Amino acid sequence: MHIAIIMDGNGRWAKAQGKKRVDGHKVGAEVVKKITTYCSNNPEIKYLTLYAFSTENWKRPKLEVEFLMKLLDNWLKKELDTYLKNEVKFEVIGDISKFSKKLQDRIKLTQQKTKHFSKLTQVLALNYGSQDEITRAIKRLCDNKEEITSSNISKNLDTGIKNIPDVDLLIRTSGEVRLSNFLLWQVAYSEMFFTPTLWPDFTEKELEKIINDFKKRDRRFGGI
Repeated sequence: MHIAIIMDGNGRWAKAQGKKRVDGHKVGAEVVKKITTYCSNNPEIKYLTLYAFSTENWKRPKLEVEFLMKLLDNWLKKELDTYLKNEVKFEVIGDISKFSKKLQDRIKLTQQKTKHFSKLTQVLALNYGSQDEITRAIKRLCDNKEEITSSNISKNLDTGIKNIPDVDLLIRTSGEVRLSNFLLWQVAYSEMFFTPTLWPDFTEKELEKIINDFKKRDRRFGGI
Protein backbone atom coordinates (compact mmCIF):
# COMPACT_ATOMS: atom_id res chain seq x y z
CA MET A 1 0.00 0.00 0.00
CA HIS A 2 1.19 3.50 -0.86
CA ILE A 3 -0.14 6.25 1.41
CA ALA A 4 0.38 9.91 0.53
CA ILE A 5 -0.38 12.73 2.96
CA ILE A 6 -0.79 16.47 2.46
CA MET A 7 0.31 17.63 5.92
CA ASP A 8 -1.74 20.79 6.28
CA GLY A 9 -2.60 22.97 9.26
CA ASN A 10 0.63 23.71 11.13
CA GLY A 11 0.14 27.46 10.91
CA ARG A 12 -3.52 27.39 11.95
CA TRP A 13 -2.69 25.06 14.83
CA ALA A 14 -0.04 27.48 16.08
CA LYS A 15 -2.38 30.47 15.77
CA ALA A 16 -5.10 28.64 17.73
CA GLN A 17 -2.52 27.89 20.45
CA GLY A 18 -1.37 31.50 20.57
CA LYS A 19 2.05 30.46 19.26
CA LYS A 20 4.28 31.36 16.33
CA ARG A 21 3.91 29.55 12.98
CA VAL A 22 7.35 28.02 13.42
CA ASP A 23 6.12 26.31 16.60
CA GLY A 24 3.45 24.60 14.54
CA HIS A 25 6.11 23.34 12.14
CA LYS A 26 8.17 21.97 15.05
CA VAL A 27 5.22 19.99 16.39
CA GLY A 28 4.31 18.89 12.88
CA ALA A 29 7.81 17.44 12.46
CA GLU A 30 7.29 15.31 15.56
CA VAL A 31 4.04 14.01 14.09
CA VAL A 32 5.99 12.96 10.98
CA LYS A 33 8.17 10.79 13.21
CA LYS A 34 5.16 9.18 14.92
CA ILE A 35 3.30 8.47 11.69
CA THR A 36 6.41 7.13 9.95
CA THR A 37 7.15 4.83 12.87
CA TYR A 38 3.56 3.58 12.84
CA CYS A 39 3.71 2.89 9.10
CA SER A 40 7.04 1.08 9.43
CA ASN A 41 5.38 -1.33 11.85
CA ASN A 42 2.44 -2.00 9.53
CA PRO A 43 3.49 -4.67 7.00
CA GLU A 44 0.70 -3.61 4.62
CA ILE A 45 2.24 -0.16 4.12
CA LYS A 46 5.28 -0.08 1.86
CA TYR A 47 5.39 3.61 0.84
CA LEU A 48 4.59 6.80 2.74
CA THR A 49 4.86 10.03 0.74
CA LEU A 50 4.65 13.32 2.64
CA TYR A 51 4.16 16.75 1.07
CA ALA A 52 6.86 18.62 2.98
CA PHE A 53 7.73 21.67 0.84
CA SER A 54 6.04 22.65 -2.40
CA THR A 55 7.31 24.70 -5.32
CA GLU A 56 4.82 27.37 -4.19
CA ASN A 57 6.11 27.48 -0.61
CA TRP A 58 8.98 29.77 -1.68
CA LYS A 59 6.33 32.53 -1.69
CA ARG A 60 6.11 32.37 2.10
CA PRO A 61 7.93 34.95 4.27
CA LYS A 62 11.72 34.63 3.94
CA LEU A 63 12.24 33.96 7.64
CA GLU A 64 9.70 31.12 7.59
CA VAL A 65 11.33 29.53 4.53
CA GLU A 66 14.76 29.78 6.18
CA PHE A 67 13.37 28.18 9.32
CA LEU A 68 11.85 25.32 7.32
CA MET A 69 15.19 24.66 5.60
CA LYS A 70 17.01 24.56 8.96
CA LEU A 71 14.25 22.42 10.46
CA LEU A 72 14.57 19.88 7.65
CA ASP A 73 18.37 19.76 7.95
CA ASN A 74 18.26 19.32 11.73
CA TRP A 75 15.42 16.82 11.52
CA LEU A 76 17.23 14.58 9.06
CA LYS A 77 20.36 14.72 11.23
CA LYS A 78 18.46 13.95 14.43
CA GLU A 79 16.16 11.31 12.98
CA LEU A 80 18.75 9.24 11.12
CA ASP A 81 18.79 6.83 14.06
CA THR A 82 14.99 6.52 13.78
CA TYR A 83 15.30 5.59 10.10
CA LEU A 84 17.96 3.01 10.93
CA LYS A 85 16.13 1.59 13.94
CA ASN A 86 12.85 1.17 12.04
CA GLU A 87 14.52 0.05 8.80
CA VAL A 88 13.01 2.90 6.79
CA LYS A 89 14.41 3.80 3.38
CA PHE A 90 14.48 7.57 2.80
CA GLU A 91 13.69 8.99 -0.64
CA VAL A 92 12.94 12.39 -2.13
CA ILE A 93 10.87 13.63 -5.08
CA GLY A 94 11.06 17.16 -6.39
CA ASP A 95 13.86 19.46 -7.52
CA ILE A 96 16.29 19.84 -4.61
CA SER A 97 18.85 21.76 -6.70
CA LYS A 98 17.51 25.03 -5.26
CA PHE A 99 18.42 23.97 -1.72
CA SER A 100 21.73 24.87 -0.09
CA LYS A 101 24.66 22.50 -0.69
CA LYS A 102 24.61 21.64 3.02
CA LEU A 103 20.97 20.56 2.88
CA GLN A 104 21.48 18.69 -0.40
CA ASP A 105 24.40 16.81 1.16
CA ARG A 106 22.27 15.97 4.22
CA ILE A 107 19.53 14.59 1.97
CA LYS A 108 22.00 12.52 -0.06
CA LEU A 109 23.67 11.18 3.09
CA THR A 110 20.33 10.05 4.53
CA GLN A 111 19.45 8.37 1.23
CA GLN A 112 22.83 6.63 1.14
CA LYS A 113 22.66 5.31 4.70
CA THR A 114 19.11 3.95 4.32
CA LYS A 115 19.13 2.74 0.71
CA HIS A 116 19.34 -0.97 1.65
CA PHE A 117 16.12 -0.97 3.68
CA SER A 118 12.87 -2.32 2.25
CA LYS A 119 10.49 -2.43 5.23
CA LEU A 120 9.06 1.02 4.44
CA THR A 121 10.07 3.76 2.02
CA GLN A 122 9.38 7.24 3.32
CA VAL A 123 9.27 9.76 0.47
CA LEU A 124 9.51 13.48 1.20
CA ALA A 125 8.19 15.76 -1.54
CA LEU A 126 10.67 18.67 -1.39
CA ASN A 127 10.48 21.69 -3.68
CA TYR A 128 7.87 19.55 -5.34
CA GLY A 129 4.97 20.49 -7.58
CA SER A 130 3.15 17.99 -9.75
CA GLN A 131 2.91 20.34 -12.73
CA ASP A 132 6.66 20.93 -12.52
CA GLU A 133 7.29 17.18 -12.24
CA ILE A 134 5.17 16.40 -15.30
CA THR A 135 6.81 19.21 -17.27
CA ARG A 136 10.28 17.90 -16.41
CA ALA A 137 9.21 14.37 -17.40
CA ILE A 138 7.99 15.51 -20.82
CA LYS A 139 11.16 17.55 -21.39
CA ARG A 140 13.17 14.43 -20.57
CA LEU A 141 11.18 12.44 -23.12
CA CYS A 142 11.73 15.09 -25.79
CA ASP A 143 15.46 15.33 -25.05
CA ASN A 144 15.75 11.55 -25.36
CA LYS A 145 13.52 11.54 -28.45
CA GLU A 146 11.16 9.06 -26.79
CA GLU A 147 7.54 8.64 -27.80
CA ILE A 148 5.17 10.62 -25.58
CA THR A 149 2.86 7.95 -24.17
CA SER A 150 1.14 7.54 -20.82
CA SER A 151 3.54 4.74 -19.91
CA ASN A 152 6.64 6.73 -20.84
CA ILE A 153 5.45 9.79 -18.93
CA SER A 154 4.92 7.62 -15.82
CA LYS A 155 8.41 6.15 -16.13
CA ASN A 156 9.96 9.62 -16.37
CA LEU A 157 8.17 11.18 -13.42
CA ASP A 158 10.21 11.55 -10.21
CA THR A 159 8.27 8.60 -8.81
CA GLY A 160 8.78 6.48 -11.92
CA ILE A 161 12.54 7.05 -11.99
CA LYS A 162 12.71 5.85 -8.37
CA ASN A 163 10.28 2.96 -8.87
CA ILE A 164 7.70 4.42 -6.50
CA PRO A 165 4.21 3.08 -7.34
CA ASP A 166 1.05 5.14 -7.80
CA VAL A 167 -0.84 6.20 -4.68
CA ASP A 168 -3.49 3.93 -3.16
CA LEU A 169 -4.65 6.23 -0.36
CA LEU A 170 -4.39 10.04 -0.27
CA ILE A 171 -5.04 11.91 2.97
CA ARG A 172 -5.25 15.66 3.52
CA THR A 173 -5.47 17.15 6.98
CA SER A 174 -6.90 20.51 8.14
CA GLY A 175 -10.27 20.36 6.39
CA GLU A 176 -9.15 21.75 3.04
CA VAL A 177 -10.51 19.76 0.09
CA ARG A 178 -8.02 20.20 -2.75
CA LEU A 179 -4.85 18.54 -4.04
CA SER A 180 -2.64 21.64 -4.13
CA ASN A 181 -0.48 20.43 -7.03
CA PHE A 182 0.45 17.18 -5.26
CA LEU A 183 0.95 13.93 -7.20
CA LEU A 184 -1.75 14.80 -9.74
CA TRP A 185 -0.73 11.99 -12.09
CA GLN A 186 -0.13 9.38 -9.38
CA VAL A 187 -3.48 9.83 -7.60
CA ALA A 188 -5.59 9.24 -10.73
CA TYR A 189 -7.25 6.21 -9.10
CA SER A 190 -6.35 6.64 -5.45
CA GLU A 191 -8.95 6.75 -2.68
CA MET A 192 -9.09 10.17 -0.99
CA PHE A 193 -9.81 11.10 2.60
CA PHE A 194 -10.08 14.68 3.88
CA THR A 195 -10.02 15.15 7.64
CA PRO A 196 -10.65 18.39 9.59
CA THR A 197 -7.84 17.45 11.99
CA LEU A 198 -4.89 19.84 11.82
CA TRP A 199 -1.61 18.05 11.13
CA PRO A 200 -0.08 18.64 14.61
CA ASP A 201 -3.16 16.89 16.09
CA PHE A 202 -3.10 13.97 13.63
CA THR A 203 -2.52 10.65 15.37
CA GLU A 204 -1.69 7.05 14.61
CA LYS A 205 -5.19 6.13 15.81
CA GLU A 206 -6.85 8.39 13.23
CA LEU A 207 -4.60 7.02 10.50
CA GLU A 208 -5.56 3.49 11.48
CA LYS A 209 -9.25 4.40 11.26
CA ILE A 210 -8.76 5.89 7.80
CA ILE A 211 -6.91 2.78 6.64
CA ASN A 212 -9.74 0.58 7.91
CA ASP A 213 -12.26 2.74 6.02
CA PHE A 214 -10.06 2.56 2.93
CA LYS A 215 -10.16 -1.24 3.02
CA LYS A 216 -13.95 -1.13 2.80
CA ARG A 217 -13.96 0.85 -0.45
CA ASP A 218 -14.55 -0.92 -3.76
CA ARG A 219 -11.72 0.16 -6.05
CA ARG A 220 -12.79 -0.42 -9.67
CA PHE A 221 -10.11 1.63 -11.49
CA GLY A 222 -12.63 2.78 -14.08
CA GLY A 223 -14.25 -0.64 -14.49
CA ILE A 224 -17.61 -1.93 -13.31
